[in-house]
Amino acid sequence: MSARLVDLIRSGKAPETIRRKGATGNLPIPAEEKIEVLAFLATAGDQDLSAQAFQTLQAWDRAEVRRIMASPQTAPEVLRFGVEHLAAVHEDLRDVLLWNPSLPAESRNLLHNAILADPAEVKVVGEYASGPSSAALEELPANPDSALAPIPDSLPALEGQPGQEGQPQPVPHTEEAAIEILAKLAAGAKIEDLTVAAVEIPPEVTMRDDELTQKHRETLIEKVSRMTVVEKIKAAVTGNMETRALLIRDSNKIISRAVLQSPKISETEAENYAAAKNVSDEVLRLIAQNRKFIKSYTVLRALVNNPRAPIDVTMPLIIRINERDLKGLTLNRNVPDVIRSLANKMIKQREDAGKVKLFNRH
Repeated sequence: MSARLVDLIRSGKAPETIRRKGATGNLPIPAEEKIEVLAFLATAGDQDLSAQAFQTLQAWDRAEVRRIMASPQTAPEVLRFGVEHLAAVHEDLRDVLLWNPSLPAESRNLLHNAILADPAEVKVVGEYASGPSSAALEELPANPDSALAPIPDSLPALEGQPGQEGQPQPVPHTEEAAIEILAKLAAGAKIEDLTVAAVEIPPEVTMRDDELTQKHRETLIEKVSRMTVVEKIKAAVTGNMETRALLIRDSNKIISRAVLQSPKISETEAENYAAAKNVSDEVLRLIAQNRKFIKSYTVLRALVNNPRAPIDVTMPLIIRINERDLKGLTLNRNVPDVIRSLANKMIKQREDAGKVKLFNRH
């Protein structure tokens, strides 16, 4: 019945009373479908219903919204609505949506570009690029994810619900399970609260880095290579720096994403990854999207000077590079020509701006 209610509202054939109940979130259907109905009504054209639906969404439990936006089972139309209408107001939804593998490609690109260059804070530089102002970036919190409330586990495979014998079900060691784990972590859940916490990983993974011997390192390399994807996720999030250095280069993008989600990563590590020539483009994109990492000037400078970094990632960042490093960038033959050209344009632009200031003083 609930699926027919959603379809009935979408088709425009639902009675007015049903539509109004849908706009207030009072239909007798699951929360996922209530959000789907609200997202549809908010943009359906009826001003009264649209205003009511938006008001209902604003008052909706934030943890539940994050859970729904993190779920790969959520309808693409709802995820698209989240990007276009919710993420701009609720920044905590941005990472949740980006981690969701079901997010449509066009919505992912839209959100990615919005993170790199907020239109409200953009300054056009020549014909190439724009980016957020330094002042705006300085106002960002040191740990933007700290305000996220943990979301409840909703997937039986990950919750460890009792099986037929009354025992917790084991975590499936599949990529699908790994994606679900990452989505929950991105939405604010703590790894110790997920069933993946019970997954066994080698002791070398969590040893202190200064305690690792050469034998330990050789053993670690061998054991990491034999891990399942779920084991690697736990190792990436809870392991030591040596483990992260191995996993950041993993060919599976899920694993490198998990490394960057580790709360143990230091600024120095982030800088090393940003400068690395042996990591994927995806790693460099994720570093640029991480507000905690990109607040660090050394991380930003490493990204801009990395020849492997995609041009669309580095161009909006150049506006924050100081004059000395801009001059160095013009001499860096490893970066693309367009980056060196933009650096030259910015140097000239700043010189011209300085001349105008001197002229205005007289």
